Amino acid sequence: MLYTYLRSLLVFLIWAANGNIHYHHRNKLLPQDENYVLVAPHRTLWDPIFIAFAARPKQFIFMAKKELFGNRAFGWWIRMCGAFPIDRENPGTEAIRYPVKMLRKSDRSLIMFPSGSRHSSDVKGGAAVIAKTSKVKIMPAAYAGPTSIKGLLKHDRIDVAFGNPIDISDIKRMNDEGIETVSRRIEKEFAQIDAETATFKDDSRPSWWSLIYRIPAMLLVIVILGLTYLFSWFASFVWNPEKHREKNLK
Repeated sequence: MLYTYLRSLLVFLIWAANGNIHYHHRNKLLPQDENYVLVAPHRTLWDPIFIAFAARPKQFIFMAKKELFGNRAFGWWIRMCGAFPIDRENPGTEAIRYPVKMLRKSDRSLIMFPSGSRHSSDVKGGAAVIAKTSKVKIMPAAYAGPTSIKGLLKHDRIDVAFGNPIDISDIKRMNDEGIETVSRRIEKEFAQIDAETATFKDDSRPSWWSLIYRIPAMLLVIVILGLTYLFSWFASFVWNPEKHREKNLK
């Protein structure tokens, strides 16, 4: 419930700031009752929000660097939304074990940014290993649009598009060769999505008259986010989302 609430609230905030958002090929998404690994290039701070919203009503878990969990309220907030901490320097087996368990036993899929960091095109093997171990498909997606707050506020066009599901059941082993094969398939889909979204670009922007209702909406959402943050701080003392999640998976 909190997942849906926060996802919708954040998307509404960005819509109020930008108002020029477009979604493509949602019909390519796998059925709601089928879990998958959704992968995308990481290009900006807010592309996870848009991609998760575009794939609604499916809910997801997310890998997130452990540093994001240092703040008590924010850490509880993102845990409730399905995020789990990963040490990038020493990821360990938990980086594989936990998402595999969730993909097998829960109704949540996994969102990963296999490039590992923003603005990188190097596809890593983690998504391939997790998908293969979980026996699920890989769903490619991509965000195209402003990567700065300035571009967002200037109403630069935003496009979120999905590619074709990638079946890796034909790959017998996830050795170096198998991972490289999956990486090539993912990179091919990313390239096709980017080539298509590039054709959507235009100079049209929402009318500045729309600010009459979008600015009050944005201010309202900011107030609600502040209250939600305060609630999260208090709730973090009485509710452990990880223990609750593990209990439900047993």
